[in-house]
Amino acid sequence: MPPITLFRHAIAALSAAAILNVTPLAAASSPPDTAAPRYDAAGRMLPPTDYRTWIFLSSGIDMSYSQSPAMASGHVFNNVFVPQAAYAAFTTTGTWPDKTILLLENRGGAGNISINKRGLVQTGTLMGMEAHVKDTARFKGGWGFFDFDGDKPATLIPASAACYACHQAHGAVDTTFVQFYPTILPIATQHATLSPAYLADQRH
Repeated sequence: MPPITLFRHAIAALSAAAILNVTPLAAASSPPDTAAPRYDAAGRMLPPTDYRTWIFLSSGIDMSYSQSPAMASGHVFNNVFVPQAAYAAFTTTGTWPDKTILLLENRGGAGNISINKRGLVQTGTLMGMEAHVKDTARFKGGWGFFDFDGDKPATLIPASAACYACHQAHGAVDTTFVQFYPTILPIATQHATLSPAYLADQRH
């Protein structure tokens, strides 16, 4: 075989080897999307298992939407997480794409832990998880609420529950409380996606 032909065969072999070596690595760098809502055969939502790898939006402490006295059962932190893809879409459009999950993790708060002598820190006590899910093909109005009991599937909270009306009346963006997420509220403002209901609240 002439030398030039041998050279071409060698180049072809190296190119094939490179493709074989690179393709599995590229596939491995794109894991399957586990952040979309998943349901069992009965229509109950399965709790997301990897939500702590999602984007952290914000945290409130001892929040309440009424003037009722605070409960005496201790302090509660409310941590909110959203999948990376939904967050990226929001930064581009100022609103949430379909299949978005806003995961609320309720965790205990306490003082005088370790060297902390003032203020509160989050504890290892998980007090519950809730989800606000955008699934326009499944829910009337586009969004549904779920309240999880540990790792058990959660039944959809009925549309007659107060949480739906409250989010409709006061949610800053697409019935969600973006007003409590300071890193993305300016994005919604820039894209002019703030709801008329929220803007009316701001004028009072």
